[in-house]
Amino acid sequence: MSGAGHDAAAVTDVTGSPEWKQLAEHAEQVRALHLRQLFADDPDRGTTMAARAGDLYLDYSKHRAVPQTLSLLMAVARVAGVEELRDAMFKGRHINTTEDRAVLHVALRAPRGTRLEVDGHDVVPDVHQVLDRMGEVATSIRSGSWVGATGKRITTVVNIGIGGSDLGPAMAYEALRDYVQPGIECRFVSNIDPVDLFNKTHDLDPAETLFVASSKTFTTLETLTNASAAREWLLHGLGQGDGAVARHFVAVSTNRAAVEKFGIDPSNMFGFWDWVGGRYSYDSAIGFSLMVAIGPEAFADMLGGFHAIDEHFQNTPLEANLPAIQGMLNVWYNNLFGAETHAVLPYAQRLSRFPAYLQQLTMESNGKSVRRDGTPVEGQTGEIFWGEPGTNGQHAFYQLIHQGTKLIPADFIGFGLATHETGEQQDLLMANCFAQAKVLAFGRTAEEVASEGTPASLVPHKVMPGNHPSSMIVAPKLTPAVLGQLIALYEHTVFVEGAVWGIDSFDQWGVELGKVMAMQLAPALTGDGVPDLTDQDSSTAALVRHYRQLRGRSV
Repeated sequence: MSGAGHDAAAVTDVTGSPEWKQLAEHAEQVRALHLRQLFADDPDRGTTMAARAGDLYLDYSKHRAVPQTLSLLMAVARVAGVEELRDAMFKGRHINTTEDRAVLHVALRAPRGTRLEVDGHDVVPDVHQVLDRMGEVATSIRSGSWVGATGKRITTVVNIGIGGSDLGPAMAYEALRDYVQPGIECRFVSNIDPVDLFNKTHDLDPAETLFVASSKTFTTLETLTNASAAREWLLHGLGQGDGAVARHFVAVSTNRAAVEKFGIDPSNMFGFWDWVGGRYSYDSAIGFSLMVAIGPEAFADMLGGFHAIDEHFQNTPLEANLPAIQGMLNVWYNNLFGAETHAVLPYAQRLSRFPAYLQQLTMESNGKSVRRDGTPVEGQTGEIFWGEPGTNGQHAFYQLIHQGTKLIPADFIGFGLATHETGEQQDLLMANCFAQAKVLAFGRTAEEVASEGTPASLVPHKVMPGNHPSSMIVAPKLTPAVLGQLIALYEHTVFVEGAVWGIDSFDQWGVELGKVMAMQLAPALTGDGVPDLTDQDSSTAALVRHYRQLRGRSV
C-alpha cells in the first residue's frame, strides 16, 4: 500500500485508554450538573468558553461541560492520534485506507504557490490549472461571448449531478444568491425521478440553456440518465443535429472518451482527482455552475475562506481549535450522554439547504461500524444531522428540543448583518436566535412559572427543564468567504470525530451496494416478458409484480 497507508490504518482503541476512563468518570460527575449552576459558579464562562477562527466566533459556554471537560476531551483526541492523522492528511498520505487514496480536499483551496504533494507530485498547480480554465469559460458565459447553437447568450445553467455533485453547489448557490450576476440563473437536477428534470427545464428556452454534467467516471446511473434526457430535450427543442450539444453542455469528469462520445467538446471538460471525495468537492470543478453564477473573483474569495480555516485547523493547538472543540463536544454527547441526533439551526434564510448539505458531509463520512483496521467500533458513531432555518423551525420542532425527552445538541448560526436589511428584522431575527439558545440552556422552573400567576394545574406543562446544550456560531455577514469558512469548519469537525472513533471517514461502501443491486434489479422491472424472480425475496418479488402491473407489463 502506497502513501503510508499502513500507518494511516493503525488505530488506537481510545475506549480502553486511561484518558477515556478519566473522561467517562468525569461525565458521571457532570451529568448531575445543570447549566444554571455552571453559569452561577462561573459568571465569566460566557466569555472564557469562546474561540475565534477567521470571521467565525464560537461560543460553546452553553454546553454541559467545565474547563476540565475540555482538557480531558483533548487528552482523548491526542491519544486517538487526531493531530498525527491531521498532519498525515495535509501531507497527502493515503488516510482513506479502504480505497488506498489520499484525502486532500484542502488542496482545492490552497493558494497558488503552495506545495501539497500526493505520491511525490505537487497537486496545487494542477488545481489552479483547472480553476483558471473554469474561470475562462465562466467569464465567457457571464459576458455573453459564449453563445448557444442559435447565437443566443446563455441565461440558465442547469447542473446535473447527484450526492456531492449536487448538494454542495445547490446549497452554495442558494446561500450566495445575493452575489449572483443578474440575468443568470442556476438550477439543479439530481433525482432520477423524471419530474425533477421536467420541473427544472419545462419553462426554459433550450437556446439559452447550458447543462453541466458532473460525473467523475461519466457512468453514474442517475447523472447519465438525466443528462441523456436533457440532451434529448435540448435537441428536440432546438430542432438541430447532434453538433448543437457542444454549445450547450460542459462536463465535470475525468473520462474524456465518454465525454466526447456524449458530444461534449473535451476542451470544455473540467477534471478533478481521486483524492477528492464527492462530499468534499464543491470547491473543485464540481462548483463550476456556482462560479458562473457568482463569478471567478467571488469563487476565489470563497476558496480563501476555506483556506483560512484549513490553516487554523492545521496550526492551532487543540484547546483553541474550533473543529477540535466542536468535534470533541460531539463525541462527548454521542458516546457518553447517548445523544443520537444533532440539530443545525441557521438563522439565515439563505442557509436553508445547509442542514441537508451537512447530512451528507457528516452521515456519509461517519456512518461506519468498523474501524480502519476492520475491527468493530466501540459504542456509536455518526450523529443524525438535521435542521431548518430559524425562525421557521421554532414553529415546527423546537417544542421537542425544549420539552421532549431526547437530548439534542444544537448548533445555532447567526450573522451581524443580513444581505438585505429591512427595518429591524435582522435585530428581531437574532434576538430570537440568542433567546432560543438561552431558553434551551436555562429553561424555566416551576417556581418561575407559578410566580407569574399561572394556575397550578398548568404549571407542570409550562416548565422548561433547560440544560439542553448548544453552540453559537456568529459571523459578520454571509459572504462567499464566510460560507467557505463555515463549510471547512464542519469538514474538519467531521475529521476529528472520525479520527477519535478510529473509522475511515472518506469511503462510502454503504452507498455502493444499493446502486449495484438497483442495476441488477432494473431488468426485472422493465423487461417485456414475465421476469424470473426466483432469486428474489418474497417482498421484493411481490413489489416487482405489483409495479409491473401498474405499468401495464406482464407478470
